Amino acid sequence: MLGMQDRMNQRVHPQWTEQGYEWYRAVWIECGELMDHQGYKWWKKQHSDTEQVQLEVVDIWHFGMSALFAPGLSHEDIATNMLAELEASAPGETDVLLATEALAAHSLQTRSFSVSLFRDLLHASGLDFDSLYRQYVGKNVLNFFRQDHGYKDGSYIKVWDGREDNVHLVEILAELDSQANDYADLVYVSLKTRYPGATAE
Repeated sequence: MLGMQDRMNQRVHPQWTEQGYEWYRAVWIECGELMDHQGYKWWKKQHSDTEQVQLEVVDIWHFGMSALFAPGLSHEDIATNMLAELEASAPGETDVLLATEALAAHSLQTRSFSVSLFRDLLHASGLDFDSLYRQYVGKNVLNFFRQDHGYKDGSYIKVWDGREDNVHLVEILAELDSQANDYADLVYVSLKTRYPGATAE
């Protein structure tokens, strides 16, 4: 996932790790969006949208991983640091709103990203690291697919056969084996097979 995120960020800027982008800011803003989907307004009738909450968790992971990169650190270095942080702290028992607030507060106070607090949010939202991997790879591949098919110039078609590309992606992920070595490639090929006109390229 670190390698995939690095490649995606290079589309924004080839030397993105040296630009000082405020990834922590994107993390806490995404936390706010997540809370809207979870529902926190006691003064009106609300229903939690678990699927949207989980999508926001995956978006937070994109930005959170990006915040951990620094010039001179390899993907292996970052992964080692992540594992060390997880092993040094026990998972917290909490609900979605409290876990989201804890992660957002840490992000604002330290201008960084806590993998252990993210783990608490992940579990509170009903996900584990295997499901995070499956959804992350899917969303990352979809982002690449969009770029390859005209997202930047506005020619990309987001709705096919009456369904948004995100819905097609969910269906594709349900059909594929996330343990396959070429999982990301399989997701891309499946998107291309469904996309109008893509096979004619």
